[in-house]
Amino acid sequence: MHIGFDATALPANPVGAGRYIIYLARHLAQRPEIDQLSIVVQRARLPFFGNIENERTRLVVVADRPISARLVWEQVVLPKLVRRLRVDVFHSPHYTMPFLLPCRSVVTFHDMTFFLFPELHTRPKRLLFPQYIRASARRADALIADSNSTRQDAIRLLKLSPDRITAIPLGITPDFKPVSDPAQKEALRQKYHLPERFIIYVGAVEPRKNLPFLLRAFQTASPHFPEWKLVLVGRLGWMYQDVLEQIDTPELRGRVLCTGYVPQEDLPGLYSLAGVFVYPSVYEGFGLPVLEALACGVPVITTNVSSMPEITGEAAVLLPPNDEQSLVQALLDLVNDDRRRVFSALGVQRAAQFTWDATARETVRVYQKIFGPKILG
Repeated sequence: MHIGFDATALPANPVGAGRYIIYLARHLAQRPEIDQLSIVVQRARLPFFGNIENERTRLVVVADRPISARLVWEQVVLPKLVRRLRVDVFHSPHYTMPFLLPCRSVVTFHDMTFFLFPELHTRPKRLLFPQYIRASARRADALIADSNSTRQDAIRLLKLSPDRITAIPLGITPDFKPVSDPAQKEALRQKYHLPERFIIYVGAVEPRKNLPFLLRAFQTASPHFPEWKLVLVGRLGWMYQDVLEQIDTPELRGRVLCTGYVPQEDLPGLYSLAGVFVYPSVYEGFGLPVLEALACGVPVITTNVSSMPEITGEAAVLLPPNDEQSLVQALLDLVNDDRRRVFSALGVQRAAQFTWDATARETVRVYQKIFGPKILG
């Protein structure tokens, strides 16, 4: 079985879906069921794959392209490349796929926000991605969703037969674990100018993450723990100006710190330095930062919608996404309560159930299910 894997949607600073592409590819390269694996990757993204190549795995390097040009290239050039590679199953791990593939096809849907919350996306994405997703849903031989929540949304919104889409959760890498080395933690504290005590959020600054709600709750609760600050970790995404203006109000100025994008190697230490992790998102296809926080032993407060209950089980405080009073009370409870230790232990145990090896193993089962000749009409 020769598998083709499209890694060309990988961004320069990978987070959620980007890490899925990287770690799934790395672990597929170790699966004995795959006879040959061809990973198509843009030249600038080669460093993410390190020494992945072996006797069964090769990197097929293509020129770097901006997003808009990549989508055109995907439809016009990529099918010809796949034909030359003589691939049996081609996996497109980021919503879109070439529509004229000469082989079986698999597409991963990370969430259904383009249909459920179109107002939270930029206008070009609102116009383009729903069309591509519908086309992928019609044409792909099999579909993968990051969670059962996303799977159910896709079945309902795209009118899919349930047997066409499989829920396969993401994993966690071994480096996400509690960091105990005082020197390492202090170095990170100095590097990012972190306070002694803080609540942390990790993720892009964009509407779906519901940060104005978090900022309001923190402003209300913070007089009860004035020595604590709020640290927002992540790149500026889109439609973030209101968040920056809210941070700059007299009530929050100096109490909220923004680090910008943080590379993965620093994240376990930042989670371990924090006292509480809060992730107030209104919808997540999976919510990888929640899993990372659990693995690092920081107590987690997140919402009780979409995929978050699937990830956390009983190991986190789950709240309605816009119940400000509940979030205020949860912050007060965890900041001032020894239950942080209980949630810390539960989180580490829960996160151990999610591995990239399991993600790859279940993905290979999807490949095997559809493996066979493709006859183009």
